[in-house]
Formats: sequence, structure tokens, C-alpha cells
Amino acid sequence: MVEVICDTSFLIHLATTRIKNISTFETEIGSLQFMFPDVVSHELQNLSKNEKKKHDILATIDFSKKLKKISIPGKFADKALIDYVKQNGGIIGTMDKDLKDMIKKSGGSIISFSNDRIILES
Repeated sequence: MVEVICDTSFLIHLATTRIKNISTFETEIGSLQFMFPDVVSHELQNLSKNEKKKHDILATIDFSKKLKKISIPGKFADKALIDYVKQNGGIIGTMDKDLKDMIKKSGGSIISFSNDRIILES
């Protein structure tokens, strides 16, 4: 099983968009287990106060209840995820270009989306 730690933007996209190739992607690299960090939960709670984003955020919070929770403490998700990767390695699901670069420099791997397809970045 391939564990993927989701950042906020990745989790929102995962929860609100139909991913076209997830089954074929899993055939190639293995079964995916998306993980939901504490620090992302706090970001979602703050975003739920934004009326424009509220519908997607509430759908994401509901979706996240089905995911494995992981304790990654911190106030800022990006920094917490980078610190986690530096210490433990792993795969982070993100759509944030700057975060992708920092995770790669820290020795982690990236899963992202392109045209509603999940992709593994080296």
C-alpha cells in the first residue's frame, strides 16, 4: 500500500473532482491510501468560514472522515509537511508548485493532478 499525505489543496481536489485514472494509476504503483494530517484539518476548519468556498470545504471535511488520520502538528500545513518529509520521507499529495519544489529538495516524492488525472512527479 502506498501512503500519500494530502495537503489542503490536493485534498479539496480529491474530494470534489472525479479523478479519471485512479484505478489504472493504482495498477501501476499499487493501492493508494490517502492520509489526512491534523494540520490540514485545522486549515479546512478556517477555510470553512469563507462563504465562497464553504460548500467545497464541507464536502472535503466529510470526505476526509473516510481517510486515515495522521498526526503532523503545526500551525502552517506547508511547513509541517516539509518538516515531516525531512524526518520521515514519504509521498505528499499537493498541487502547490512552491511546496512541490520544497518537498523534492527535502527528499520527498509528489503526487499531483493534471487534467483531473493523478500523476506521480519525480
